[in-house]
Amino acid sequence: MNKRMYFVLLTLIVTASMILSACAPAATEAPVMTEAPATEAPATEAPVATEAPASDVGTPEHPIKVLFVPSVDANIITTGGEVMAAALNEATGLTFEVTVPTSYAATIEEMCASPADTMAFIPGLGYAIASQLCGVDVAFKAIRFGYPVYWAEYIVARDSEFQTLADLEGATWGYGDQGSTSGYMVPFVELTEAGITPGEQVQTGGHNQTVTAVYNGEVDFGTVFYSVPLSPESGPIFSYDEYLAGGITTLEQYEVPAESIANCAPDAEGKKLFCDGYRILDARANVRVEAPDVMQKVRILAVSSAIPNDTLSFGPEFPAELRAQIEEALLAFAETEAWGTSIGSADFYGWSGIAPAEDAEYDMVRAMVEATGYTLPE
Repeated sequence: MNKRMYFVLLTLIVTASMILSACAPAATEAPVMTEAPATEAPATEAPVATEAPASDVGTPEHPIKVLFVPSVDANIITTGGEVMAAALNEATGLTFEVTVPTSYAATIEEMCASPADTMAFIPGLGYAIASQLCGVDVAFKAIRFGYPVYWAEYIVARDSEFQTLADLEGATWGYGDQGSTSGYMVPFVELTEAGITPGEQVQTGGHNQTVTAVYNGEVDFGTVFYSVPLSPESGPIFSYDEYLAGGITTLEQYEVPAESIANCAPDAEGKKLFCDGYRILDARANVRVEAPDVMQKVRILAVSSAIPNDTLSFGPEFPAELRAQIEEALLAFAETEAWGTSIGSADFYGWSGIAPAEDAEYDMVRAMVEATGYTLPE
């Protein structure tokens, strides 16, 4: 039995013992007879039923832990997380404590170790693993610019001879790390299913580094995340409904117009990457400052099947009544301007909204975990 399961079992045993002790009748002294018993038994009041003590989860003494994976700067997460915590406190009266564990694995471990008082913003991969480890349950999925999903993209040098995935046989592959869903797992499964075996594999350390490696010619192709570009009117160049209906069938539909590529450049503040008003949102945009001509040098070779977005999930024993209050408050908070300074901030997680999620939506991620043999790092 591993330490986590031992801890959970011990907790259940101790809790059960306390409940049994609390329910046992107290010992009393035998009454002293001072008079002869009456011929008719005296009336007695029925014992008053007592309720089990209410949970103290959400009180100042026992705050609800809100966990955020450290995918961006911890100071930004803490500041934005406190904005959300304050809004939830005002709506529910509950007390929240924002925490940024040291890693994705540490976030999952904390949820399993504290099943009754944790909620966490975790990616699909983390959720798939946590749900199997200890029953963590998803409540919401992220919406980004109208999409509850994102994709992996295969990128190559714009002047590369590669035209299809089949051309990647034996090619040098750059990826962030094996724990990345879009950076490694989805491409690994797709390439394997297609019978394509890359050559040397280079772990770059992250999406940005992978783009840079392709840009500098250090690898033949790379795999990173893809998000739909925004049109000059600020809407996605194709809608999610159009995607679901099978209306996106060519690679050109995933990219901005070819005639706009030559005009791609960062904005004056260096915060966004535009191509004639089209805004790039995939991983190439992240290196716009050090490589302002990245769009002219790096193109998309292929786009993967859709991947479910990140989640807001609860510990497996989180009180149902409190969870319902929090879910209602979160939906309301997502409609406020304050959301944009918290989870919705581009410097934070960039969630433009949330939508209810079902566990089954993450079956594909579980399949990838099984196919790749991925396990949480120690």
